Amino acid sequence: MPKILVTPLSAIDDAIAQHRPSHMVTLLSPDHMIEVHPVLGEERHLRLGVQDIVDISAGDTPPAAKHVLTLLEFARDWDAASPMLVHCWAGISRSTAAAFIVACDRLGPGNEVALAQMLRSRAAHAAPNRLMVQIGDDILGRRGKMVDAIEAIGRGAIAVEGKPFELPVSI
Repeated sequence: MPKILVTPLSAIDDAIAQHRPSHMVTLLSPDHMIEVHPVLGEERHLRLGVQDIVDISAGDTPPAAKHVLTLLEFARDWDAASPMLVHCWAGISRSTAAAFIVACDRLGPGNEVALAQMLRSRAAHAAPNRLMVQIGDDILGRRGKMVDAIEAIGRGAIAVEGKPFELPVSI
């Protein structure tokens, strides 16, 4: 079954050893960006320098359409035969938003609520970055359905660092 693994930065090496993902997405502040992972190489490791903010005036590199478009382009080249690993610093906000956006794109319109509920059932700590979800919603033409689905599951449990989890890319 195709799946996206979502982890904090501290768990990527364990996730790579255990699950052998074919692709990885890193979402970190440009000031804290990691090197391309040697196991995956540059063509299978997307590194997006973006801060975890929801107000576009709150920092130098808020999530923007260019980031989400690059994420979607990268994910569309993933054949899903092996997992995709998505991580940010804590595995709570940017990575969960990215996983949700990719899953919504894969499964098509009408699956937003089921995906958001699945996300919550697998990650009590998930608090998808609302700005990223809004941008994904706009790009995918979902007319607010992705945003509404994420708002419906609520903020999630307070956590300093999320626990790794799997998001199946099927319903």
